[in-house]
Amino acid sequence: MARSFLADRYREWGIADDSDGRLVVSELVTNALVHGAGQIIVRVFRDERDGILVIEVWDRGGGHPVVRPGSDTQTDGRGLLTVEGIALKWGTRPISEGGKIVWARLAAWPAN
Repeated sequence: MARSFLADRYREWGIADDSDGRLVVSELVTNALVHGAGQIIVRVFRDERDGILVIEVWDRGGGHPVVRPGSDTQTDGRGLLTVEGIALKWGTRPISEGGKIVWARLAAWPAN
């Protein structure tokens, strides 16, 4: 559902390639499912100041996501390392009601 939601927004904005966005939203939602708690909310919007795309994933879980070092033998745990490699910037901020928002800023270009 999150990938479809993101793809719809990209299409509305005339952005041809949504592959980075789909990968990032998948990783952030997966982390929220595995490590978070409660309802998950996904927001995708353009920052009005600079036009950069922002993906936010909210959940009620405590703790903060941590990037684990990569390993050739590891079979999971690479999601945030992937996000870090794709996003211009990413981070977290607390929600006053409890929980957190994990966000990522992505570059995207309109279709030609």
